[in-house]
Amino acid sequence: MTAPGASLTRYAGLLGAALLAVAGHLGGALPDAPLGVTPLSIGRAPDGPATLTCWLAGTALLVGAWWSLRGGAPSTRWAYVTAGLWALPLLVTPPLGSRDVYSYACQGWTYAHGVDPYAVGVAAAGCPWSETVAPIWRDTPAPYGPVFMLLAALAVHLGGGLTGTLVLLRVTAVAGLLLAALCLPRLARAAGVPPRRAVWLLLACPLVGVHLVAGAHNDAVMVGLLLCGLLVAVRRPARPAALLLAGALLGLAVTVKASAVVVVPFAVLAAVRGRHTVRALLRDGGWLAGGLLGAVLVTSALSGLGFGWIGGLTRSGDSEQWTSPPTAVGFVVDYAGELVGRDPQAVPVTRAVALLLLVGVLAVLWWRACRGLRESGEPAHPRVALHGAALALVATVVLSPVFHPWYATWPLALLALTATRTTWFLLPVAAATFLVLPDGTNLARFTKAPGALAMTAVLLAVLVWCATRLRRVPRADRTPPTPTAPRPDDRQVGG
Repeated sequence: MTAPGASLTRYAGLLGAALLAVAGHLGGALPDAPLGVTPLSIGRAPDGPATLTCWLAGTALLVGAWWSLRGGAPSTRWAYVTAGLWALPLLVTPPLGSRDVYSYACQGWTYAHGVDPYAVGVAAAGCPWSETVAPIWRDTPAPYGPVFMLLAALAVHLGGGLTGTLVLLRVTAVAGLLLAALCLPRLARAAGVPPRRAVWLLLACPLVGVHLVAGAHNDAVMVGLLLCGLLVAVRRPARPAALLLAGALLGLAVTVKASAVVVVPFAVLAAVRGRHTVRALLRDGGWLAGGLLGAVLVTSALSGLGFGWIGGLTRSGDSEQWTSPPTAVGFVVDYAGELVGRDPQAVPVTRAVALLLLVGVLAVLWWRACRGLRESGEPAHPRVALHGAALALVATVVLSPVFHPWYATWPLALLALTATRTTWFLLPVAAATFLVLPDGTNLARFTKAPGALAMTAVLLAVLVWCATRLRRVPRADRTPPTPTAPRPDDRQVGG
């Protein structure tokens, strides 16, 4: 039996998902939808008021329902069923929240027709669907790894046309989510958190439904492979074959989206049993690294594309929006320069500084996790390593040159498994859900100055708060606490 409040949450979220699906049919990212529109022009379109009303009401209902059970669903099974119900309307709607799936389709077409997608943009390659791609990405090479290029080309080959290709790309994204769903309960138990909370926080998250299901973003495939690789590393870390498999799965995640690589050093920590000596790290980490390198080399060779995808990563920052903290700080510096008659061109500088800072932050996080493993002992180590990986993904998202709402699903997948307090990361995730309109219009484009100022102010406030807290916390208390085993009711099944 479930509480009446939980049933209300389930059907409120389902209503929200249905309204989002209606908004998608009225004004989603359809192939022939006009590009370069503004929120005002959408509102003036024949179906504009209905589209915006359904979108805003549906988003509010879905976010509110998800937030109301942030402490955990009544049971793991209830969380699965509810997340599945919410996904159903989003499976049959046009693409929502962005036009990236059209980029995937054209990049797959480019590769399937013998053109290197890492050398030319989809327009130059002659993709017949290039007009459906957002203008900023028509002339840029693909920034995704060879595994995803193979999947996209397969979708093009089997789909037979644009609609069939989009359907198969959505099926691919859903398959990634199903893989993640299979791994979540066992990872949660290894980390000492209730599976019903981990499953709910990730699978019922509105960003997952809107962007990974309806938007068919390849982040779903990356997250699924990432969680599967970590599960193998955590559950069977003593066997070389298992470590090779874990490394291969992580390597496949990297060859979908390169951002997954920041998790690898923490996976090495999770794989070590016993004392975390240099010898143990080299021994177990060597097997895992071998599996990862093997997967990267084999897929790069089989695709015939080599490592050209690494060069494509340099173009992912062509978009400049205040939702990226380094970019927002650069905007503010430029605005200050204009007041005194200067043009600092600070955005490239602040982005470069942020990437250097990211390297330092990742090193510190790994060292803290390694030290925490030595101090907390064997029972705590899965959570310590996984939480370090989660924070590494948080740092990657915060310090990256560009931020899109679906990027928040990367750290969410691991924070749902490890965080003892959730509000600090659930609030930004909920806010990110409101950043886009159904046709992919990003509201950050129309709030550049106020958004940059607000983001910079928030960043400064967070830095001051962190500095104050670190001064007050005794050094011995700065390692994550040892998790407790889930209560029996955390594993219960219900309505």
